[in-house]
Amino acid sequence: MKDKHKTLVTFKRFDDGEIIAIFPTEKWDFSGNVASYMHIGQHGGASIDLLKELSDANAHERIDLKKELESIGYNLLEATL
Repeated sequence: MKDKHKTLVTFKRFDDGEIIAIFPTEKWDFSGNVASYMHIGQHGGASIDLLKELSDANAHERIDLKKELESIGYNLLEATL
């Protein structure tokens, strides 16, 4: 079932090609980390600095992770940050 709440997400690429979904408005902990999601490991915390440090994932690179997130109910609002 799809979430009614839209979740802001940006997709970034590590140098090794791994894609991470970062949810910049979803706080993960009291250390300033935000929620993130990857194929391996799934949900976790990530430094907000990754938004500046990593390259944007292009449409082809992010499609599989986006589909995975939508399949578990996310209603995504994509942004380039």
